[in-house]
Amino acid sequence: MQVEFSSLSPVEAYRWLTSTITPRPIAWVSTRSLDGVSNLAPFSFFQVISSDPPTLLINVGLKDGQPKDTARNARDTGELVIQLVSADQANAMNASAATLPHGLSEFEHCGIASESAHRVTVQRVAGAPVAFECRVAQILPYPEQTPNCELIFAEVLLAHIDDRVLDDSGRIDPARLDLVGRLGGSSYSYTRDGFQLKRP
Repeated sequence: MQVEFSSLSPVEAYRWLTSTITPRPIAWVSTRSLDGVSNLAPFSFFQVISSDPPTLLINVGLKDGQPKDTARNARDTGELVIQLVSADQANAMNASAATLPHGLSEFEHCGIASESAHRVTVQRVAGAPVAFECRVAQILPYPEQTPNCELIFAEVLLAHIDDRVLDDSGRIDPARLDLVGRLGGSSYSYTRDGFQLKRP
């Protein structure tokens, strides 16, 4: 089977891409508006792209041609916190994906506990196994001529890592981290089952 992407609609292309590029890590992104309202939303178009400087990339789609609260807040304040989603927080993460009226906090609406960050003024998700406090390095509309999303380059300033996910040597134990990843449609996966290969 061959899929000619030039003949696909954006929705069809999305379905093929998201059902094949799996599992995708989930960025559970908290931001703050200029009015002080906390926002929380998950994004699975997400990846680490650099270690020098340490930088994460999130793709935030436009909604009806307008920036979503996450992108608007990140641009206005220059700050965000990117959480990874543990298996026991999967339902809360999914609840925070609901479309809410502008100005309503997902933290409050979904009953998700928060706590203060150290290097930014954005609230972070309490109990997240990993939370990266970030500053906005750059925001790029994409594609340039007719943008349908915004790419947020987030430089990591500080990471909160739950001691319970560390092994005896102080390194991350993937099984203890127990994250969820996004598959196609409504499907998700766990990271608790893994295997090792030594590089040649």
